[in-house]
Amino acid sequence: MLFNSGKYVIFLPIVVLLYYLLPTKIKKSWLLAASYYFYMCWNAKYALLILASTLITWLSGLGLERVKSGDYDAARRERMKKLIVALSFVINLGILFYFKYFNFALELLQSVLARLHITLNVPAFDILLPVGISFYTFQALGYTMDVYRGIIGAERNFFTYALFVSFFPQLVAGPIERSGNLLGQLKTAHRFEFDNLREGLLIIIWGFFLKLVIADRIALFVDAVYGERYLYPGCYLALASILFPIQVYCDFYGYSTIAMGSAKLLGIELMENFRSPFLSASIAEFWRNWHVSLTSWFKDYLYIPLGGSRKGPVRKQINRMIVFLVSGLWHGANLTYVVWGGLNGVYQVVGDLLMPLRLKLSRLLHIDRSSLGVKLVQIPITFLLFAFSMIFFRSSSVREGLAVIGSILHVHNPWILFDGSLFIHDYDSAMVLPMTFFMGALLFSDICKQRGVAVRKIILRQDAWFRWLTFAVSTAIVLLFGVWGPGFSEANFIYFQF
Repeated sequence: MLFNSGKYVIFLPIVVLLYYLLPTKIKKSWLLAASYYFYMCWNAKYALLILASTLITWLSGLGLERVKSGDYDAARRERMKKLIVALSFVINLGILFYFKYFNFALELLQSVLARLHITLNVPAFDILLPVGISFYTFQALGYTMDVYRGIIGAERNFFTYALFVSFFPQLVAGPIERSGNLLGQLKTAHRFEFDNLREGLLIIIWGFFLKLVIADRIALFVDAVYGERYLYPGCYLALASILFPIQVYCDFYGYSTIAMGSAKLLGIELMENFRSPFLSASIAEFWRNWHVSLTSWFKDYLYIPLGGSRKGPVRKQINRMIVFLVSGLWHGANLTYVVWGGLNGVYQVVGDLLMPLRLKLSRLLHIDRSSLGVKLVQIPITFLLFAFSMIFFRSSSVREGLAVIGSILHVHNPWILFDGSLFIHDYDSAMVLPMTFFMGALLFSDICKQRGVAVRKIILRQDAWFRWLTFAVSTAIVLLFGVWGPGFSEANFIYFQF
């Protein structure tokens, strides 16, 4: 069930209404049933995978708690705890590997053996990737690590924990919530508050605006150019490659925002997954603000356990590259994602190594690195570096990504960017002008967020007539300027494939 579907528009009010009308004792059971129904709308049998992951990590938490309170010496206790965590990770990651990476690993093995003139005849398995498996697996494994580290105690109520793993607003594409934030909120039966209703609806409308009005409008151009890249010269590919990161941002940010708004209607706060990333002045800053729930997960549960920056400068850079390569692979079973992750890792390593030289030059030239002028140079450079890496993210193969870069480097007539030649298919000025205007609105919103100005809070503090006018105008903009497919068929969210 997609957020931008008619089914969800009916599903969400029913869930919220019954949640507040039902007795306190069965509120959690209702949310759990609704969450499983939400997921089963894609493929009912894959609900068994969530159940399996939930059961394994729940039992792991109980096992860790028992070992902690058991009469063991310190060394044995630590060995037993590590064994439980290892079993939880191996089983869960094994399930993830089978569904997401098995055919990819098999093809890679066949390719390597072919270079050694060894033929491996193994039929490809027809494996359908379960929606959201990467997200709920990481959320469940994060819980295991939190219990192991003593950050939280093990949750003894299985149904409460099952709701934590499967909570429908953020089940399919995050944010990947931490047990310390979400689990405690789910234990409480929330009462209806009108403020939550108003704020939740405003957040949801903003999410629909990002997805339908900006992301899906950009997708018309990007998909057309990348879908038939041989028909378009380099200028088209250059523009599509610049627009694609914005499309991904609005698409994924839109999903996360609708998830936040849906949870807010139930009185639950989800974490902010994006913090104005395209206003970042460096790649390191960018990754602190982009897909925050995943980058912080990798930092806490991979980078730090690997040693972080504690084992010297060389090991620090190696650990950083490992994290970005794994992050790339997390996004999909394709070498293009590994290249994408590796490029962003290289950006950070090079930036870190050159920092002393950059600081020295700034002192010699009396440049204030915090000045607006410097930021206006750093921000576009950071965006273009990320956009360059996203060429591989969008391409179906590394070879195709290199071909796109080659076409962009051989631009002969850049003036087609301004003479109307870029209008292809149904993508004319009637599409471009609203897109440009609404991207400007997004930029304004991100600047406000970066400066700590909460536009949403300001709107909600106004008089009732102003609030209702804002709701009405915002809804009208989404309905009038949203990009609707044939027969109003909803477009999928990009991160559903991960």
